[in-house]
Amino acid sequence: MERIWGLLACAGLCVQAAIAWGEALPMAARGSLLTERAPLYVQTAVNAPSSPSLFAGKSGTSLFRPMPVSLKAPPSFGSIPTPGVGPLGELRSLIARAEAGKKGYDAVQYGADILPAAPPTAMTIQEIYNWIDATPGQPHAIGRYQFIPPTLRRLVKRLGISPEARFSPRVQDQLADLLLKEAGLHRFLSGEMERQAFMNNLAKIWAGLPNDTGKSHYHGYAGNKATMTWAFFDAQMARIFPG
Repeated sequence: MERIWGLLACAGLCVQAAIAWGEALPMAARGSLLTERAPLYVQTAVNAPSSPSLFAGKSGTSLFRPMPVSLKAPPSFGSIPTPGVGPLGELRSLIARAEAGKKGYDAVQYGADILPAAPPTAMTIQEIYNWIDATPGQPHAIGRYQFIPPTLRRLVKRLGISPEARFSPRVQDQLADLLLKEAGLHRFLSGEMERQAFMNNLAKIWAGLPNDTGKSHYHGYAGNKATMTWAFFDAQMARIFPG
């Protein structure tokens, strides 16, 4: 585990620098941003259990009690790796495989009838907020990790990222890393949490991942289902985090 933690320290990202990143870019021409087979979500903010969240569940509620998190920013992981490179990057890519499909960082939930006017990575966070506010009554899961509004706003606020920052791959990875921390990443890496328990926590956050029953934690709710098998998920986690 010490070897893996060393890799993460070199290959991760420095969340404290988030507020300085990104400027608004001109709006691009509207394109087709539909994501294939993206699950539906309702999310719950960790510090506001009564509001919707990335966890599937009834609007305004959560189907499980969110894990407590420190009010401090997550520790620095160093510079951001190329997606899929290094343990942290590979874990992000595995989650994205279950959630975003081919569109990756520019994915928009397939059920959205009114799409953003530009690819998400070409928009500022505030422009995404404006799109959400202007299109009520439809799904708004967005980006490589399919953040929906309450979770997006909570994570952005917690990390101190400016709404004028661009919703870049770097910013999206930052937001995902905070969710990984909340799922117990550091306890898992230190050996305090078994791999299966960590995987089940990830499945409670991302409905496209299976839990140890082989199904999505939210199977059948709002059309959710796992997009990979438990055997595949477990094999990939064992490969990414050997020993």
